[in-house]
Amino acid sequence: MSLPGSKSITNRALILAAVAEGPSMISGALRSRDTLLMAQALGALGAEIDVRGSDWPVAPGPLHGAGAIDCGLAGTVMRFVPPIAALATGTSTFDGDPHMRARPVGEVLSALRTLGAHVEDDGRGALPFRVHGTGRVPGGQVLLDASQSSQFISALLLAGARYERGVDVRHEGKPVPSQPHLDMTVAMLRTHGVEVDDADPNRWSVAPGPVLAVDHRVEPDLSNAAPFLALAAISGGRVVVRDWPEHTTQAGDALRWILTQMGCSVQLVPEGLEVRGGDQIRGVDLDLHDVGELAPAVAALCALADSPSHLRGIAHIRGHETDRLSALATELGRLGADVDERVDGLSITPAPLHGGVFDTYADHRMAHAGVILGAAVDGVLVADIATTSKTFPDFAAFWSGLW
Repeated sequence: MSLPGSKSITNRALILAAVAEGPSMISGALRSRDTLLMAQALGALGAEIDVRGSDWPVAPGPLHGAGAIDCGLAGTVMRFVPPIAALATGTSTFDGDPHMRARPVGEVLSALRTLGAHVEDDGRGALPFRVHGTGRVPGGQVLLDASQSSQFISALLLAGARYERGVDVRHEGKPVPSQPHLDMTVAMLRTHGVEVDDADPNRWSVAPGPVLAVDHRVEPDLSNAAPFLALAAISGGRVVVRDWPEHTTQAGDALRWILTQMGCSVQLVPEGLEVRGGDQIRGVDLDLHDVGELAPAVAALCALADSPSHLRGIAHIRGHETDRLSALATELGRLGADVDERVDGLSITPAPLHGGVFDTYADHRMAHAGVILGAAVDGVLVADIATTSKTFPDFAAFWSGLW
């Protein structure tokens, strides 16, 4: 099977292309709600982006106020675009879906004010808010707490080269989650010729200077492979995901070692990544701090395992599209699982599962958990499967076509 392109890479590539020195091409871009909202936001700010095909040409233009920007449920739009809007001349107003108004963005807004931007909000550190661009941002040093999301840091780094003094971002607080996403941001900046210093722990410095125009080939979205690779674990069968990269900064690559610990045979083959299921799904004790987006799919497999499991280090996923820890405990429990919700994770003890409705809370990763359980347990119905369009267009038809 083949996967659509990575949302994380597509949206970072769009941001960098929109502030680059000349036109570029993003090949194999993911066409999903999140990426189309990103393209729409950057287009409103002055970039020319043609999203009609699978390859998206991008031509940067003079940045101007965007008026209203719809973030939908896209954290990357809500957090990555305001630092770009601060470089525009004019006002941009940010809002999104009702669920999005509960997601944190205050650290980014406070950091922008420290760096010299004019931001107006109601003090909650959430949508809606306004960025009043003046055409320039002084930049400089800023201290923030990014323990809720590594996107707080990536947002500033992606725009930082265009700030007059660059940015020197320092994190103070609990460890930053989702390190692979930060590594992705730094690697893509360097590909564009941006000077980034990340040698010191909890400090990232971007020097002011040009952002070179670079063509990107988008990798498959490896986190979207989770429900498909889980089928091998559930059935004891074989699944191959084509074009799996040998080297990548994507968090989804961790599925290789996670599924190995759960009893699967995992190897890179000429076609891509091959996973063969074992006789049983083994319970695991995992710290998923750096790869929290995989937690819902892994939790679903843990509910089908032959021994207890403990998933730790993921308190930050309470601030994603929904409180994923609470939602997983509720929905797994509704199907009969024995789940203990902890401050930073879940403990899951095997118990007989039964059918029922699995709610998704407008969260595509919750939908992944639901379809995994539905493949193993008769009578499981996944509500609002359309939420998967956030990162995987036509997921439902693709999934149904496997049977």
